Amino acid sequence: MTLSELNLILQATGFPVAYSHFIESDNEPLPTPPFITYLVLYSSNFSADNVTYKQFQNLQIELYTDRKDLEAEAILEAVLNENEIPFDTTESYIESEQLFQKIYEVRL
Repeated sequence: MTLSELNLILQATGFPVAYSHFIESDNEPLPTPPFITYLVLYSSNFSADNVTYKQFQNLQIELYTDRKDLEAEAILEAVLNENEIPFDTTESYIESEQLFQKIYEVRL
């Protein structure tokens, strides 16, 4: 799966989606929560005999909400499950932004 394909899958949630972060402009303000960002953190490639045989990207999909939003989480998790994308999660509250962040760790 490519990052472009993942982007399309994440857009199926109906939430605004961006790689890494959203960029505010005069024509496009920052989205209101819930919204999703995603980012490649590192690779876990399979290599042998000085050759990379299979490339794997480890990604972080981040769901931001202004409150603990079980419905938004369920929507994102359903989309990931429908597309057979296994995930692990962590979550935190970002005081400076007053947002909840739920992180979905996936491998493509």
